[in-house]
Amino acid sequence: MADPQRLSINQITVKNWDLEQTAAGLARHGIGGIGLWVDKVEEVGLPRAVEIVRSHDLSVSSICRAGFFTEPTGNGAVSDDNRRAIEIAHETGADCLYIVCGGLGPDNDLRGARQRSQDGLAAMAEVARDAGVALALEPLHPMMAAERGVVVTLDQALDMAEAVGDDVGVAVDSYNVWWDPRLDAAIQRAGEKVISYQICDWLVPQPHPLFGRGIPGDGVIDLTALGASVDATGYSGPIEVEIFNEEVWASDPDDVLDAVAAGFARV
Repeated sequence: MADPQRLSINQITVKNWDLEQTAAGLARHGIGGIGLWVDKVEEVGLPRAVEIVRSHDLSVSSICRAGFFTEPTGNGAVSDDNRRAIEIAHETGADCLYIVCGGLGPDNDLRGARQRSQDGLAAMAEVARDAGVALALEPLHPMMAAERGVVVTLDQALDMAEAVGDDVGVAVDSYNVWWDPRLDAAIQRAGEKVISYQICDWLVPQPHPLFGRGIPGDGVIDLTALGASVDATGYSGPIEVEIFNEEVWASDPDDVLDAVAAGFARV
């Protein structure tokens, strides 16, 4: 059985709650970790967000998200949005800041988009290093390459992280990587580069490529085996549940947290 003390809930899982409601709900359910979204923090302001998190004795497993380096007009400078995300990660004491590279771009140059991602990540890593913030590069499922993320396998993310240096780790998100025939080898290769682990399930039939994430145990991913592979790297940090699903969002968030906790225990 998974250690319930490792359970963290990404805010998007209970999307209809604001930060104060989410923090109070997690405390009510005995869940000690939260993954924060930049926009949700900005809704209440950073000082108040820090106060809310600390008053409910929550640890911040991640900040979602930053990056988006792939526009051809980018000049290699670190954007104001990315600097702000680093500041939020620093002030909240987050374990890491999630990095999504961005989609293909209007020029349809996949190779160029990946190179711009690496260049942008390298520039951002320097700023994050000075702030003491760990960057977690997240590969996305290949179906999202055109619009959201041109890095689509854990091996690609590792290549990029290793090229940038020790300041960048990788995030393993079950929904994005479960299909990869090289996944076990890639996780083993990653070792201590694994600095974040997110889970949800892949529903069949798949209702929507973005909003088709299920509660752990409701789909086809072997989360027990995946978790064992991640644990074997030495990663012992939070296991963050992140669910994009309109039916889940339409449900009572307290019921969702009960279902998530039950599924977490099963897998």
